[in-house]
Amino acid sequence: MERPPPMTTMSPALHPTLPPGSHSEGGAEGIVRLGIIGVGTQGSTYARFIAEGRVPHMSIGAFCDTSEDALETAREAHPGIATFGTPEELMVSGLVDAVIICAPHFDHPRLAIASLEAGIPTIVEKPAAVHTRQVRRMNEVAQKHPEVPFAIMFNQRNNPLYRRIKEIVDAGEIGEILRSTWIITTWWRPQGYYEQSAWRATWGGEGGGVLVNQAPHQLDLWQWICGVPRSVFAKAGFGSRRDIPVEDEVTALVDYGEGRTGTFITCTHDLQGTDRLEILGTAGKIIVERSRTATVHRYARPEKEVSDSVPSSEVKSLMSGDHPALEGLVSTESFEESSVWGTQHSGVLENFARHLLFGEKLLAPGTEGITGVRLANAIHLSAWTGREVPLDLDEDEYLVELNRRIREEGRYGLQS
Repeated sequence: MERPPPMTTMSPALHPTLPPGSHSEGGAEGIVRLGIIGVGTQGSTYARFIAEGRVPHMSIGAFCDTSEDALETAREAHPGIATFGTPEELMVSGLVDAVIICAPHFDHPRLAIASLEAGIPTIVEKPAAVHTRQVRRMNEVAQKHPEVPFAIMFNQRNNPLYRRIKEIVDAGEIGEILRSTWIITTWWRPQGYYEQSAWRATWGGEGGGVLVNQAPHQLDLWQWICGVPRSVFAKAGFGSRRDIPVEDEVTALVDYGEGRTGTFITCTHDLQGTDRLEILGTAGKIIVERSRTATVHRYARPEKEVSDSVPSSEVKSLMSGDHPALEGLVSTESFEESSVWGTQHSGVLENFARHLLFGEKLLAPGTEGITGVRLANAIHLSAWTGREVPLDLDEDEYLVELNRRIREEGRYGLQS
C-alpha cells in the first residue's frame, strides 16, 4: 500500500469535505481525530483508550451509531464530542480525520467502501467481513484508492511475543516449517452469553460462531507467521455443546504442500482452556503457552543432517534413552509477553495515526484481512460438505451453503 508523505498536521487532501488550507474546529497539530462508527463494546473501548491518553497522536473526533441509547452512553462518557445517527453524516461533518468501523460483521465492507470512496483513512474491526466476496469488493475499492490509508484491527500483530516469533521464523532460525499446531480453546462462553443479543451466534446476524467471533486473531497470526495453506479439511460441531446454530467446536487440518501440514483446534465449551502453539522446523522448534511464554529450540544442524550422521551402532543407545549424538546440538531461549491488556489495541491505533502523520509503515494493512476470512470460509465449507476444500474456494458454493442456513433461521436477508 502506498504510504502518504510525512506530515506535521493532517492534510486537507484527506478530506474531500474540507477546502484546501482549512482545518475544522477541534483539530490540533499532530493529532488525528478519529470518528468511531459503532459505539458498542469495541467502539467504546477504543474511545476510552484514546480519552485516557493511551494513543498519543489521536483524539476522538465524533461518534456514530444507529442506537440512540448507545449515543447517549457515549455522550455521558465523553461530553462535548459530536454524535451522529448515520455514518454518512459523520463522514461529511469535517470533524474527523479518519474512521474506525466497529459495526456488525456484515456491515464492515459496506461502511469501509463508503469511507474509502470519500477519501477518509479507514480502520476496519476484525473480521474484515463474513465471506470473501465481501472482502474482495472492499479490497478492490481500496486498491483503486491507494492514496487513502486502509488498515485492520489485527491487534495481536502488535503483540511483542508474536512479532518476535515472526522475526525468528522469517529469519530462518528454525529452518523450513514442517508442521504447526494451534490449540486455542480459551474461549469458554456460557449459554447466557449467546442470549444477550438476538443476532449473536447466528448465520444471518453474525455469520458464524467461534471462527468469526473469538478466533479471527489466531487465524490471522497462524497464517501471518506460518504462511497461507493450500487446502483444508475440517470437522466442526454446530451447536454441539450450546443451543446455537453456528460452530462451537472446530478441528481443521491444513495442507501447505510438500508434506507440510498444520492443525487448528478451537471451541467455546472448554472450562479449563488451552492456548498452545507449536511450530516445528527443520532446524528448530517454537512452543508458545497461553500467548505469554515462548520457548525457542534452535539446532546447530538441521535435523536431517543429525539423523544421517548417527551410525547404526548408536541407534540402540538412542532407543534406550541415551542420546550422546544430540549433546550440544540444541540451544534454548525463552521470553515472555507481559504488556497490560489493551496495549496491542492502542498500539494499532497509534501506528495508524503515525502512518497518517509521519508515513510509518502499517502493522496490519486492511487488504490482508481477506486471509483469515478465506480460511474461516474454507473451514466452514469443508465441514458442511465433508470434503477437502482449497483455500481458493468456490465463492458461489460457499454463498449457497451460507444462504441455506440463513434461510433456515428465517430472520435475516440473504447474502450476495
